[in-house]
Amino acid sequence: MTNTPSGVLVDIHTSALAGMGSMPRHFERWAALAADDYHPEADLGEELFRSHLIGGDDALVALWNRHLTAWDFAENPHWASGSQARTDERRAVVYERLRFGTELCKALNEAVPVAKVPGATVITRDFTPWYTAERAAARSFYWTAYEQKLRDKGWPEASIAGLDQASRAVVERLTDPEQPSARQAKGLVVGYVQSGKTANFTGVAAKAIDAGYRLVIVLGGTLNLLRAQTQRRLDMELIGQENILRGADIADIDSLVGVDYVGDDEDWPEFVRHGGRPSTLGAFDIERLTTRENDYKSLAQGIRALEFEKRVPTRPLHDPANLHHAAARILVVKKNKSVLTKLVKDLKQIHGILGELPTLIIDDESDQASVNTSDPKKWERGSTERTAINGLISKLLGLLPRAQYVGYTATPFANVFIDPGDDMDIFPSDFLISLPRPAGYMGVQDFHDLNSPVPLEERTYANSQEKAHVRGIHESTGDRLQEAMDAFVLSGALKLYRADRGVPDVAFRHHTMLAHESVRQDDHADLALRINSMWHQAGYSSAAGHARLAALWEADFAPVSTAQASTLPSPSSYNELRPYVHSARQLIGSGGQPVIVVNGDTDRYFAQLNLDFDRTPNVWKILVGGTKLSRGFTVEGLTITYYRRTTQQADTLMQMGRWFGFRPGYRDLVRLYIGREEPFGRDKFVDLYEAYEAVCRDEETFREQLAQYSVMVDGAPQVTPVQIPPLVAQHLPWLKPSARNKMFNAELVEIRSPGRPIEPASYPLSSSVTKRNTERWRPLLQALDTTPVSFSNPPDDSSTLTRTFTALTGVVTHGEIVSVLSQLEWERPRYFDPHLTYLRQLDGAHGQVDNWLLISPRLASDNHIDASVLGSAPLSLVRRSIQAGKSSFGRITSVEHRTAAQRLINEAAAGAAEKIGPRTGVALIYPVVEGSNPDSVRAAVRNGAADPSKIVMAFTLIPPRSATSADRRLVRFRAKDSRHCHEVTIPTT
Repeated sequence: MTNTPSGVLVDIHTSALAGMGSMPRHFERWAALAADDYHPEADLGEELFRSHLIGGDDALVALWNRHLTAWDFAENPHWASGSQARTDERRAVVYERLRFGTELCKALNEAVPVAKVPGATVITRDFTPWYTAERAAARSFYWTAYEQKLRDKGWPEASIAGLDQASRAVVERLTDPEQPSARQAKGLVVGYVQSGKTANFTGVAAKAIDAGYRLVIVLGGTLNLLRAQTQRRLDMELIGQENILRGADIADIDSLVGVDYVGDDEDWPEFVRHGGRPSTLGAFDIERLTTRENDYKSLAQGIRALEFEKRVPTRPLHDPANLHHAAARILVVKKNKSVLTKLVKDLKQIHGILGELPTLIIDDESDQASVNTSDPKKWERGSTERTAINGLISKLLGLLPRAQYVGYTATPFANVFIDPGDDMDIFPSDFLISLPRPAGYMGVQDFHDLNSPVPLEERTYANSQEKAHVRGIHESTGDRLQEAMDAFVLSGALKLYRADRGVPDVAFRHHTMLAHESVRQDDHADLALRINSMWHQAGYSSAAGHARLAALWEADFAPVSTAQASTLPSPSSYNELRPYVHSARQLIGSGGQPVIVVNGDTDRYFAQLNLDFDRTPNVWKILVGGTKLSRGFTVEGLTITYYRRTTQQADTLMQMGRWFGFRPGYRDLVRLYIGREEPFGRDKFVDLYEAYEAVCRDEETFREQLAQYSVMVDGAPQVTPVQIPPLVAQHLPWLKPSARNKMFNAELVEIRSPGRPIEPASYPLSSSVTKRNTERWRPLLQALDTTPVSFSNPPDDSSTLTRTFTALTGVVTHGEIVSVLSQLEWERPRYFDPHLTYLRQLDGAHGQVDNWLLISPRLASDNHIDASVLGSAPLSLVRRSIQAGKSSFGRITSVEHRTAAQRLINEAAAGAAEKIGPRTGVALIYPVVEGSNPDSVRAAVRNGAADPSKIVMAFTLIPPRSATSADRRLVRFRAKDSRHCHEVTIPTT
């Protein structure tokens, strides 16, 4: 055999892998066939292949990365039945089918590790499968181009495969565009704030167009700036140069008059190129009915722009003979009454074709403007009064019987509570898809130490996200506005420093700071004036200014970057950074104005701000504003946030999380200055950081619920979209359905939690009810021994140390604990009923639960207070606060305690536990004193005894793994009114 060059080897492997199709096959056999065409004498041995992998052959690794990842992500392929996607088991099946040896498999695993990332969570009702792998592969012109564009942008193969899977999950639940009968599907896709939802719906649009959808309407925000951002993104990554040019000669200036982007957009060379007009390449063209500059207008060329030519006039448009030869139309329109009215008017003029036209409506930020917010109390009997945008969307759905509606949002609850009985509204009746947290995304986990077992006193810049990124604003710290502005200058200098040392500077093109204290425009003007004055008095070129920056660098930025980004270039001293401070100051202060106020309501207002991040080469500014900086507006390069606005609306709070997003090359520089003691009404203060964490926990709980209940049982879904509202109401009591004149007929009656925690949080606030509840705990409290027992958690990723705590323990029968739980009163009636229904069934006679181990942890802090509760042994009293705007506590159970309890349950199920058996549950119990002040605990104790009216007996239960049922379902519903058992809503009486 000859010494086969790398290029030849890549050609052979490329041909062999292409020949295999969608599944792995005997590689050596296919490679031999490919070698006949390239190099008959090529060395096809595994040793040469392995040596190229180990030697870092980039082209070969990239090729195998693409194919291995695609096979890893494949959902339920017939060639790998029984193996889960994105697991070592799936990869082993792939290698077995390729017939690779052990050493080559090891090398491939080193070069291309299995991406063990979660997939999308899908809640669906039954649908007819039509979007098969073969059909998707047969028509994939625009998806293939988009996929390659993402690859060119540097997307990892795992991210592309994840997007492929998630977008496929949407498209396969739409109606088959070739289907003879008209049917509408409606769904909702839930992402994270600023997490790349546009990438998902671009992928959905690409696949849907390939499959046969010929009209795509994208509802893209309420301002032209937002609409234009979406238009440009679709033009660049999906529609492409040839469809934009429409035959114009790029070398002929006269022919380019009125053509977008050419000559005034520096990224024009990066727009997708198809290699010719798609219609000449065996595909079909896309015609844009909107442009970057122009929203939809009454069509200048008449209604012909929306007319579709049929190759076979006697057949409907949706017939394959016509459908796959017709051009597609795309519109990106604002959620604006006049714009949508024009569109509806034009569509009404098209006679006959609308009933044949497969249409996809994509609604970005679908909980904004789209939801009907009119008061049902004012509706006339038998009719629904709609708000303007909701009414126009309803008209679009009425005009287009083959229209599919897909909403996108990061805050889904307004959509979830739409009346599902209103067929012309946008309730996601067919599917709800929760997207996974994307790689590289800075979200709640990167600003909060959720579930961290590391004690507060042991947290450092390395093991605490809060310490690394969050800077609290307290009364004792002052407003810290000058420090935040200094951090903005310093982080800008560090970006320039890194760009000079090889870190790709595309991420540093824009550098911004957001300051948000109020929704009032007068307040914005005052804050902007104040920041401007501070900027000009900051002395960034003076000795005092440099001394201030040097101190901040040494105390904050240097240690955080060392702990969080040790592989990125970092100056050895402030003096090395000092020249870049000068450059950053110049960029921020360019034009003599470091601050831009963003609070207008019109497109003209935003146009004069020069805040188009796509067109403006460098935006290095401090943005002051409020609500207008939330919905859909991506603040590019956001590094420093100064946030002090209070609100009672959870979705408003979430949408203001502009500090979430992708921060490549500078995530260690991100800082959040947030109010910890903000005025909130009379004589009341709120900790915005804790409030934000509480809302984020609620959202994460909601996602966990969806993931848990999305598992199919006997081929059927456990939960359908119409059953989501009662699930949400169970866990998020402060949310109310938007349709107040109806109630949901699906009632959640049972939640089963084998081996999983049950952790109620909505305890009564009345002292008399609290006292009654506490007294009901008396028999369980008396079962606690007086001698503490030690528990431990071994070292893990969060700590290299074994962590221990002590607790009082006791054992009670299942009947005894259920008896107590059945007597408890709750802030919301029947709040605990779905769990109680489950627990009552777990008697020992059925071999599920015999008894429960009670654990009352003892606090280790020096200032903790122990007290007897109703004559019990002294218990450690725990202080917790009610969440702002809610009737419930945040998380009560310590992560360390819950981890130890979960370990007991897991070990018992495996037969390896020392303290409990396989049919024993664990109950963590906490005597809680409500209050934000440590003195509240002392006030609850007198002479070593706790006042039962001031003690909330809180608990977390973890049933044993044996506590399951034969049907394996985790939730159970029933119809509230049997007369309407087939209806999702019923009238209130």
